[in-house]
Amino acid sequence: MFAKKNLSPQQLSAITALALSIPISIGIFIFEPIWWVPIVSFIIIFLGSFALILFTLQKFIYRKIKLIYKLIYQTKASKREEFYYKNILPQKGIDEVREDVESWALQRKAEIEILQQNEAYRKEFLQNLSHELKTPIFAIQGYVDTLLNGAINNSNVNVKFLQSASRNVQRMVSLVDDLDEISKLESGEQQVTPGLFVIQELAREVFESLLIKSKEKNIKCIIKKGCELPLTVYADKEKIRQVLINLVANSIKYGKQNGLTEASFYNVDGKNVLIEISDDGAGIAEDHLPRIFERFYRTDLARSRKEGGSGLGLSICKHIIEAHQQNIHVRSKIDVGSTFGFTLPAKKE
Repeated sequence: MFAKKNLSPQQLSAITALALSIPISIGIFIFEPIWWVPIVSFIIIFLGSFALILFTLQKFIYRKIKLIYKLIYQTKASKREEFYYKNILPQKGIDEVREDVESWALQRKAEIEILQQNEAYRKEFLQNLSHELKTPIFAIQGYVDTLLNGAINNSNVNVKFLQSASRNVQRMVSLVDDLDEISKLESGEQQVTPGLFVIQELAREVFESLLIKSKEKNIKCIIKKGCELPLTVYADKEKIRQVLINLVANSIKYGKQNGLTEASFYNVDGKNVLIEISDDGAGIAEDHLPRIFERFYRTDLARSRKEGGSGLGLSICKHIIEAHQQNIHVRSKIDVGSTFGFTLPAKKE
């Protein structure tokens, strides 16, 4: 008659009242074998027990449960919540209430884990930011103090020191600009302005702009054979230019002498175009790959800082691609090279 689980207070009261009234009525019939006496006794005992047990459950047990719900939501009850507490909650079985509490506990556990991860990320971010800022600041301070202590009158070093200080100032400006750009991309202040353009033409422009850097290491920047067929994409051209510049510059920076940087383009499904920038450099260890797009994350601290850069380039790339509702990824193997790829919407026919 009743479900084994999720019994409401009324069902529980009825079952308990039956358990009391039936044996008592049978006992009365044994001592007073008149048919209407046990029937009347049964009705009176059942109704009285039912009312008393239901009152006890709702007044004492569900009152405590109501308090638990208020503690869970931690807010003053609205009119809707008060209606829920008075009318709907008392209809719930203990198992249903337990499931609600367990669901709330799991949700809070997940929220706490996210907060802990964010806190750890925030601490790491502040440590990295502090380190990135201290390096140029201490350098500038050293050069300025030396000049003030008399080196300003030494024509052999004064210009050199000022030039070094200027380079460190520029490094700080670049860092602040990159942080500002990421902040705007995250907050949505910097909107993407999509338009149609041929992605191969943009890649050639990027190769041309980085020609001096690539020649320093004699690295060839080419479009992969078979990927020359023009593919039109619908995206913000200048922001994608920034992505390609970051990826190609990294492939040159960490590529090997006399190496190769190769761009490839594929029409994936008629709706998206896959763009990949590959190199044959030192590669990235597998354990670094999941964090490669985090701010300031460097796979080799000493080497990365020696090479320069703010450590924010890949993070900016990630935010730009995600602002286009697309994804960016990386494949890499030590001593083989790395491939960074992302998708863009294809020209809509």
